[in-house]
Amino acid sequence: MAGGTNETLACRSPQNFYFHHKKHMKIVIQRVSEAAVNIDGTTKSSIGQGYMILLGITHSDTQEDADWLVKKVIGLRVFDDENHVMNRSITDVDGDILVVSQFTLMASYKKGNRPSYIHAASHDIAIPLYEYFVSKLEEALGKRVGTGEFGADMKVSLINDGPVTICMDTNNKE
Repeated sequence: MAGGTNETLACRSPQNFYFHHKKHMKIVIQRVSEAAVNIDGTTKSSIGQGYMILLGITHSDTQEDADWLVKKVIGLRVFDDENHVMNRSITDVDGDILVVSQFTLMASYKKGNRPSYIHAASHDIAIPLYEYFVSKLEEALGKRVGTGEFGADMKVSLINDGPVTICMDTNNKE
């Protein structure tokens, strides 16, 4: 019984909380005809036809989570073919991708009206995983992926084409 009690207490300790109450990496993909990120009045990145991706990372996310999302993003068929059917992928249309880290995707709104961001990963976890996600997208896409600037006050503009907006998270691996 004492062993069970210690395990229960260990699961509730702050160090172990996130490993036993896993949240999941999330992305919001918007099919765009153009998108840009501006920081202090200067364009950091801009793209034409492709995807604007908002990326939310939590404490327990891994490179395997990022790999799964990259595979889904690259294979996603939401661009029109010659029959106006969404049947082409980002690589089929030679599209571009812009990725912006957005910790607010990890918002908890369970208590009250002011969101908590306790589930958002700290910089030491989020930055390397964000960079890994972008590099894997570049590898799969075969070209540079535009980015925002981690932690900056960014102004994101886009023209959502369709509109087509898809949310994915690594908890729902369909």
